[in-house]
Amino acid sequence: MKPALLILLALGALCPMAPAQRSLLDSDPEVIYLANHVDRPVELRIIKEAPIFSDKEGKRRLGTVSTDQKVVLEAMTDRAYKVTARTGGNKVNGWVAPWAFASKDPEFVDNLKKLYERQMTVAGLIAEHRAAVGMTLDEVSLALGEPGKTKVRQTEKGRSGSWEFIDYDEVSHYTYHRDPLTGKTFRRFSHITREEKGKTVVEFENGIVTAIEQTEDRLAGGGVKIVIPPVVFGW
Repeated sequence: MKPALLILLALGALCPMAPAQRSLLDSDPEVIYLANHVDRPVELRIIKEAPIFSDKEGKRRLGTVSTDQKVVLEAMTDRAYKVTARTGGNKVNGWVAPWAFASKDPEFVDNLKKLYERQMTVAGLIAEHRAAVGMTLDEVSLALGEPGKTKVRQTEKGRSGSWEFIDYDEVSHYTYHRDPLTGKTFRRFSHITREEKGKTVVEFENGIVTAIEQTEDRLAGGGVKIVIPPVVFGW
């Protein structure tokens, strides 16, 4: 993996999501809203005149964006970026094709594609209640809930540890008694115990999952998946 890409792949630990406030991909499953994934605005420069549309599919045109202006990337799909930009004397909010933009980072288009593809994968895993190597701890919480046990180790190199998630079954127990008069045996409820059904242990370093250990019953659901760590933009 290129050193530059390693720098770009650590944002999730710096920019935790707020699962109680909004979903991973907001109300549109095809759109990623950058406020959820970056710690500061992503600024782009418009270098080519291009049409701007009110919808991400490009059906309703609002005008043509002017060149030589800086804009902040608000949201994205795999085919368009949402920005607020000048069109002549007005400012409009809408969707513009990626080829109209430039950035200090010459690989910004590729990096944004990596972010989009990663978040689509993560959204699917969260919906399936599955953790994956490369997730942030916030994403694990969205997928599996709060851990039953935690272990954390802090060193000069950072923070590491593990989260443990255990599934339990409630098992009812009964006692059997014999009626001395009739000789019949009857069952009487005694108590309920919680017995471990399955377990997932998530190991992490500096907020990123590095390993997952699962009991056999959980592996039957498809095994451990690996995703690239969250993308961080260096502009």
